[in-house]
Amino acid sequence: MTNKKLSLQEQLLKAGLASAAQAKSVKSEKHKQTQLQRKNNVTAVDEAKALALKTQAEKVAKDRELNQLRQQQEEQKQLLAQVKQLIELNRQETDADGTAYHFNDQNKMKTLYVSEAMRTALMNGRSAIVKWDGKYEVVSSDVANKISERDKASVVLLNCAVENNPSENDPYANYQIPDDLIW
Repeated sequence: MTNKKLSLQEQLLKAGLASAAQAKSVKSEKHKQTQLQRKNNVTAVDEAKALALKTQAEKVAKDRELNQLRQQQEEQKQLLAQVKQLIELNRQETDADGTAYHFNDQNKMKTLYVSEAMRTALMNGRSAIVKWDGKYEVVSSDVANKISERDKASVVLLNCAVENNPSENDPYANYQIPDDLIW
């Protein structure tokens, strides 16, 4: 027995599975293809390699999208944590025995009991009502603007600042709203 390894072609010939004519035909066809490629400067395309590269590129794109999604979720978490911190540090105490202040939250009327000074500040736009974790809190308008930059849905009520001097062209300037008008 020889230690020499036989090529597949030789093994097939020896086993009788292929004839010498078939082997010669395959060899000449292969030689023609290589000469044609050399003549036309065409490189052979390895389909398996191309498929592997395509699969790898798709995987990289998918991983990039997943990382971007995770990053957006992390940024959203950080913004919500900032909103929570702003509300907890800047909330103003409401008065349970105070005046009822009615406001609209997602087409539902809500009531918050506040002091008279806080009610005036809410109406004049110096204070605002924000919602966090199902509770309503009163914060200054500056803080409400910071919260709105991070999460618009948290700010429930932020009135525009009211000027004390009415316009000269205002036909209702002489008619003041009564102070005791509370609905």
